Amino acid sequence: MKPKSIIRVDEAAIQEELNEKIRLSVEETLNNLLDAEADQLCGAKRYERSEARKDTRAGHYERGLQTRVGQVSLKVPKLRKLPFETAIIERYRRREISVEEAMMEMYLAGVSVRRVEDITEALWGAKVSPGTVSNINQKLYERIHAWRNESLEAEYPYVYFDGICLKRSWAGEVTTVSVLVAIGVDREGYRKILGIVEGGKEDKAGWNMMMRHLKERGLKRIKLIISDKCIGLVESAEEHFPKAKWQRCVVHFYRNVFSVIPSGKVKPVSMLLKAIHAQECRESALIKARAVATQLKKMKLGKAAEMIENGIDETLTYMGFPLEHWTRIKTNNPLERLMREIRRRTRVVGCFPDGESALMLAAARLRHVAGTKWGMMRYLNMELFKRQELSFEKVLATA
Repeated sequence: MKPKSIIRVDEAAIQEELNEKIRLSVEETLNNLLDAEADQLCGAKRYERSEARKDTRAGHYERGLQTRVGQVSLKVPKLRKLPFETAIIERYRRREISVEEAMMEMYLAGVSVRRVEDITEALWGAKVSPGTVSNINQKLYERIHAWRNESLEAEYPYVYFDGICLKRSWAGEVTTVSVLVAIGVDREGYRKILGIVEGGKEDKAGWNMMMRHLKERGLKRIKLIISDKCIGLVESAEEHFPKAKWQRCVVHFYRNVFSVIPSGKVKPVSMLLKAIHAQECRESALIKARAVATQLKKMKLGKAAEMIENGIDETLTYMGFPLEHWTRIKTNNPLERLMREIRRRTRVVGCFPDGESALMLAAARLRHVAGTKWGMMRYLNMELFKRQELSFEKVLATA
């Protein structure tokens, strides 16, 4: 009997390939900056006829720059009359300060002239033209747009949804704009950022747009959707992925219950709630939930008891999946951590000029996270899921 072939993932090779792509991106960006600076010194673009021209190109020389992702080759322009004293990279400097991250920040900063000047001065000790930075970072926008619209060829049994509200300023009035995010775990156990869109508001219209966006790119065969109880989200998920089950985030459910009880009783009620989700099966959890509701009524916490009676069933869907997965699929915590990272990066901005700039910075940050260990390390052992799925199919076949 021949042994079954085993697919091995060479994580080191994947990381090496990713670093090479980032290195090429950094190299292209810096060379574009050098060319733009040479155009400014000449007073005209290459081959452009202009009365304002002060000098012409005389080729270039190559020099290396050591970055965190490897050596990049720079083509430093030479001019016929003027010395080319670049403000982008100091003459004898050989290390950058996270160029990739800086360019992501500068895309957003391109909306504000002062912000561009502050960033470039902090990085390179001299101010780069905001117009130049804006033009170059437009290419970064195109890459992020392509990344956001990649086809979803793999299957993602577990999908998490969440949204974040950011401030925007329009005509002197501060309003909010929502950025909606979805991540998934594929059949091999790896996480992927599936989608990020501007939702306007976290309502049904916004979530419908997100669901259509995912379906059009190929998302299919979702087994479990994990989220808080956002009515628009739940209704949209039922319409677009009717076969998927829904898991209400346990942590969000606890917070909802705590909101209707005195702060002094949060700790004992928390212990009662945790006892429900510590049960070994769904049936035992429902029995425990009824007992907890009865106890809460005796404690004069009728609203909390009612919430448990009406909503506890929505928080137990995860118990129909492999036991080893329970801790990671009963809450929205995996996505919550990413949302906190977006919040941390956007807090320094304050108010965005529009929804697109908010979406761009959030997407740039998520794209960066996707290329780290977050997306390279196996998150769940999906062999357990596959065995359960196979067993269920056999039961259906014999029924």
